[in-house]
Amino acid sequence: MSVSSRTQGSTGNAHFTQLVSAQLSRLENQIPAAYHLPKSLLGDPPLNVLSIPKDSGILTERELAITDLDATGVLTGIASRKYSAVEVVTAFGKRAAIAHQLTACLTEFFLDEGIQQAKRLDDYLKENNKPIGPLHGLPISIKLRITIVSKATGVSQGFCPILKSQSDDSPLISILRDLGAVFYVKTNQPQTLMHLETQSFYGRTLNPYNLDLSPGGSSGGESALLALKGSCMGMGSDGGGSIRAPCAFTGLYGIRPSSSTTPSAFLWYQPGNDGTLSSAGPMCRSARDLGMLIKAVQDTKPWLKDPMLLPIPLQVPDISQRTLRVGIMMHDGVVLPHPPLLRALNLAKEKLGASSQVEVVEYTPYKHKEGYSIIRTLYFDDGGETVRQCLKDGGEDILPLTEWVISPSYTKNLSAAQAWELHHKRDLFRQAYLRHWNEQHIDVLLCPAYPAVAPRHDTARYWGYTAMWNLLDYPGAVFPTGLIVDPAQDLVPQSFGALSPDDAYNHSLYEPEAYRYAPINLQIVAPRFNDGLVLAALDSIEKIMKA
Repeated sequence: MSVSSRTQGSTGNAHFTQLVSAQLSRLENQIPAAYHLPKSLLGDPPLNVLSIPKDSGILTERELAITDLDATGVLTGIASRKYSAVEVVTAFGKRAAIAHQLTACLTEFFLDEGIQQAKRLDDYLKENNKPIGPLHGLPISIKLRITIVSKATGVSQGFCPILKSQSDDSPLISILRDLGAVFYVKTNQPQTLMHLETQSFYGRTLNPYNLDLSPGGSSGGESALLALKGSCMGMGSDGGGSIRAPCAFTGLYGIRPSSSTTPSAFLWYQPGNDGTLSSAGPMCRSARDLGMLIKAVQDTKPWLKDPMLLPIPLQVPDISQRTLRVGIMMHDGVVLPHPPLLRALNLAKEKLGASSQVEVVEYTPYKHKEGYSIIRTLYFDDGGETVRQCLKDGGEDILPLTEWVISPSYTKNLSAAQAWELHHKRDLFRQAYLRHWNEQHIDVLLCPAYPAVAPRHDTARYWGYTAMWNLLDYPGAVFPTGLIVDPAQDLVPQSFGALSPDDAYNHSLYEPEAYRYAPINLQIVAPRFNDGLVLAALDSIEKIMKA
């Protein structure tokens, strides 16, 4: 099956179709012909396309070496003058163009602007003999909803008609730019932004590990791009799993920080709906890059410019001199993870249990079905009317996952009094859950980020393993275990008793061959504002698991 047949986007009326056609033509024209892959390859690609950028012949050996680096490695190379900022962004831009042709991950390609920005940074380094800031020359890819000043790009809130150029950078982008970051691409996101899949009027984004699987959402364009090394650092947003799920599905590292600790970055079509709060955070290819990016931003004291932020700098504790108590949650009592994830969790339990650095605790989940019901209702307390109106205004047809996410029974049009009651219910649940957590006597929790290694297209219908922590506002990070799906090991269970209708649906999707090549990630969670503890635990747990 060709890439084009796999990446069809949303449909709509004649006006919508005209607008979309213009946007897609514009994007196609932004990518130089020298970066184009052969039509024969795109007409019949392999299931796993990770090796294609290297084998394409489009990048030089030096450019391949640059794009193999993580963000910290890139910064070291530029600061030591081994690489120039111009050649770094050019290398990642070329690889991003290749990634897009294979997965439909981009919405805007403005490499020319990135090169101009990089040249100014190279000149600064030459004249001043020091970097302009801690992110000097670092190429950063950004999600379409994030606002940025650019002649080449606009912003979308998840619908086609809301596409407009911006006169100001968002606070986050302004800080990153001042620190020396270079911007060169924007990435795809789903209709409404509220899918753990990425399909929009720009197309459906594919998972480069297995094109039959989704790279997740809503930051799925970022995850596909990063997995193909068309970026070494991306910025996503997470209100229900939109950083953690895409990173988990594509073997990456990502963190959803506690809310109100990172600067605002994006537009939202439900302004004022604060039943849950989204956070911006990094998506990348190494654990060390997570803390590096967050620390660089927080060292600027962004709370002095953004009244919505709390002055809580990132502090990563030294846990080397004490025993880390790690709770392991095999399942949440609602949906049982697929066999590959259970294999990874059992390996973690075995390796962590054998380590003198860790005490393993069997974690008992607390009313996750109730918590998931609360946050699903909080997402659209207008009954989904705003979403339906946005689609109607743009002449855009509703996608199946949009219909699912805004439909009853969770989604209700609440009165003011009913909304207050729901918010009170949320707060009581948070109090009860924290008491339960404390009674378990754990520092962090290890669990899946989703009940599958990645969803098959149009099937991401259970967010409980990420959205629960959004409800509680607990920071969470995902990391690759180093394992991949093995159909010979990860067999369909011989007996199965469904925990819930969602569990029965998830189980029905599992066929080992359908998930071939997919990486297996796990998630680490800690209570609110323990972001530094999450990063410290990630470093320790990952080393033990991969030893």
